[in-house]
Amino acid sequence: MHPKTVLIIDDEDAARLIIRQYLEAYPELEIIGECRDGLEAVAAINRLEPELVFLDIQMPCLSGFQVISKLVHIPQIVFTTAYDQYALKAFDTNAVDYLLKPYTRERFRRAVEKVIHHNSYSHAQIKAVAASAADTTTGFYDRIFLENGQKMISVAIDEIMYLQAEKDYTRVYAGDCFYLSNFGIGVLEQKLNPAIFFRIHRSFIVNIHHIRELYRAKSDTYLVMKNDLSLKVSRGYAENIRKLMC
Repeated sequence: MHPKTVLIIDDEDAARLIIRQYLEAYPELEIIGECRDGLEAVAAINRLEPELVFLDIQMPCLSGFQVISKLVHIPQIVFTTAYDQYALKAFDTNAVDYLLKPYTRERFRRAVEKVIHHNSYSHAQIKAVAASAADTTTGFYDRIFLENGQKMISVAIDEIMYLQAEKDYTRVYAGDCFYLSNFGIGVLEQKLNPAIFFRIHRSFIVNIHHIRELYRAKSDTYLVMKNDLSLKVSRGYAENIRKLMC
């Protein structure tokens, strides 16, 4: 089986070097070129026809989203960027993965595993990535897509009871189910309406509509969710809860 061909696109030398170094561990992936800006990227992708592209979003000439809107050859895409406002949008619109700089070797490994086990995109799917991800409005989502086995499940924001950090991932609890998001709790927090979702702990964000009651025990404050789960409010986030008190 021949190696999957890879093109690295980033305007920063250091960023391209990190990807090259990390890819040394994967003989099934072969680097066939590098690009430093969006115009160069479009020409190289259409000429070399790589099977996988690590694509920066913020670049000179054309952004990563503008690059994919101009492609004839459609590779698999892993977005890389230091700007997390694009994270959920890129992930929700069929990117294989999204690497937020600085990322670890372990996080890179998970992205590569997705690439290896992911089917190729159709031209229409990549166009949908470009059209949707290029929208940089800061409105809040009504729904998000979360992994459930081999599928992506659409979950209404209103159904989310609370979120719990789990290392680089986040557990999202909705109804009687929980889903595992590939994004850290800090990234998800930025896309949730702060009038509804409150950080009560470094590891927890709760939906105010799913809080049943609040009580104090000695000097600590606790929230009781509608499913009877009791969550302690960290003192560092107590002010978030005091804002709700009348």
